Amino acid sequence: MLRLGIAESIKKLIELGRIKEAEEALRGSIAEAVRYDPEYAERLLVELERLNRLRREYSLDVKEAFRKFKSEFPGATEDEFKRLLNKGSFDCRVIDGELKFFRNFAFNFAKLHKEWQSRRREDDRLREARRALYARQDEVVQLGRGERGYVAPLKIKVLHKVSLKPGALPPGEKVKVWIPVPRRCELHPSVKILNTSHRYYLSGEDHPQRTIYFEGATNDKGTAEFWVEYEYTVYGYYLNVDPSKVVEYDINDSLYLTYTSEKPPHISFTPYLENLAREIAGSERNPYLKAERIFKWIIKHVTYNLSYDYVLYDNIPEFVAKERRGDCGMQALLFITLCRIEGIPARWQSGWYMNPLKPGMHDWAQFYVEPYGWLYADPSFGGSMPPERKHFYFGNIEGFRMAANNDIAVQFDPPKKHFRSDPVDSQRGELEWKHGNLYYDSWDYELKVLSYKTL
Repeated sequence: MLRLGIAESIKKLIELGRIKEAEEALRGSIAEAVRYDPEYAERLLVELERLNRLRREYSLDVKEAFRKFKSEFPGATEDEFKRLLNKGSFDCRVIDGELKFFRNFAFNFAKLHKEWQSRRREDDRLREARRALYARQDEVVQLGRGERGYVAPLKIKVLHKVSLKPGALPPGEKVKVWIPVPRRCELHPSVKILNTSHRYYLSGEDHPQRTIYFEGATNDKGTAEFWVEYEYTVYGYYLNVDPSKVVEYDINDSLYLTYTSEKPPHISFTPYLENLAREIAGSERNPYLKAERIFKWIIKHVTYNLSYDYVLYDNIPEFVAKERRGDCGMQALLFITLCRIEGIPARWQSGWYMNPLKPGMHDWAQFYVEPYGWLYADPSFGGSMPPERKHFYFGNIEGFRMAANNDIAVQFDPPKKHFRSDPVDSQRGELEWKHGNLYYDSWDYELKVLSYKTL
């Protein structure tokens, strides 16, 4: 992870794991920059925040890491753990003289070391959720044969709640809260707010990162709870695309210009990614088939891994392409960037995977071809499927989704003053008070599927 905009001496301290010294050096640089270059001072404040989050990500000492590893692999011994550590199999680093492990190192180890898969702790609920997903896929395919498109509507009722932890703030302090809610779009054309904990402001139906906004004061214990209950209709999508019917784009159209452009830092046409895109596309000129090649390359070469806090990456797609690992959002960003480099309009979509048995935060992508319009692409789901189901996620989607966002790094409405916990995506929610952002460790969140029915 490179550090942009800071002195080489500070970068060296970070590389050596001397984080306290790097923080002190940054504070000195910030104090100096405030006098002559406030914009640069703001940039350095971001770097200081990145170091704070680096500590949070590498939070486990050796004993805690072994307990975490044993919870993932119940039969693992301490000797096995030490041998793997000595081989460099774990994501860990020295921070201020102490060996620290990435908080999700055990999960990522399991994904990267297939020989350990049979020793993992089994999750019955995950198996049941996977069966429900397969059944939903099959239903969407059956109903969508031909050129049907959006099929098999569901009505889902959701409770999304955030709660400040005791002592997070003094009593009586005002808290500002943004919770993501579904955008109105083709995927879910009907959205209704049913009930809330407080008076609210709802951003526009097509806002790129749609939220419901609350303000409220903490109680005498310094806590506060905010929640929204909403209901929406969501569709699956399945379409048999005939590549021979795909036509050329109007390269002067606003849609084409918008969705084939760069959006730094995470949608950037770097030389490495341009070369990779050319290599994958080869001699293919049909945009649908080029997008398919990109999708197949990602699901073949990239392993799903849980990510660090996104603010710690300077360029997410290039990291994924080089390291061959990344979570759902990172794989989606790689797909989007490679498509755009090849002149294929592509965009972000994210929110939640709404499997009623096991909902979870999720990101995916869309790409555009004429005359079919916007199609779906979910490389991380595609990569996790058995061979006969992988291609479903190129062009199609099962409809267990809640899409609050169709862009990255967009200011909320109303705007958030302080730096966000997630400056790229919006899924759990965001909180702040007069003195700054409230990071995830100061509050809890819960998203619960209250009801789910087929229409």
